[in-house]
Amino acid sequence: MLILHGYWRSSAAYRVRIVLNLLDLTHEHRSVHLVKNGGEQHLNDYDALNPSHLVPTLEDKTRYEPVVITQSMAIIEYLDEVFGESSLVGKSPLERALIRSLAQDICCDIHPLNNLRVVQHLGDVASFEAEDKATWMRHWMTTGFSALEKKLAKSAGKFCVGNEVSLVDVCLIPQLYNAHRFGLSLDDYPTIAAIEKRCLALDAFANAVPEKQADAS
Repeated sequence: MLILHGYWRSSAAYRVRIVLNLLDLTHEHRSVHLVKNGGEQHLNDYDALNPSHLVPTLEDKTRYEPVVITQSMAIIEYLDEVFGESSLVGKSPLERALIRSLAQDICCDIHPLNNLRVVQHLGDVASFEAEDKATWMRHWMTTGFSALEKKLAKSAGKFCVGNEVSLVDVCLIPQLYNAHRFGLSLDDYPTIAAIEKRCLALDAFANAVPEKQADAS
């Protein structure tokens, strides 16, 4: 049995849900509410599973000795290698480097600055109000998307790299969810907007959207 510990609005958990859907993997979802009661990620039971107090965490109990994997990118590549055909990261060394580079543009350079604990800390140490936090998020997404648009204009076909769904698309769609949530228009990013439309037309992406999750509130 595969168990995904996540939160409906977590971008990182959203990535993993997409991949679980792409690979048609039956799994159990266990909600870790990141806000309620001070954040369930800080509870003792979850601390024992993931001392970083972050989501997602994957438990793979299909193996003789169950394994626990943290960090969404590691989880995704594990699922793709063990249950898929490693197709999400490309076939040649050059294609794999391109895919990982673009994916990291999103999940290493854009997403961390929009992360819940970073934004919460802005309120704690700099007295950022809600609109200040939204402005912060839009700034870093704009910076990231402006560069990404130029790169994808060269690499994209139907999807971010050519005509097959890759790790880049899996990372991009959750970040675009955040863009819409915080009022960032995609008008300046036509390549990105076109890819989003194609991805969300696929069931694997459409069924992973936050509002369709059982713990959405």
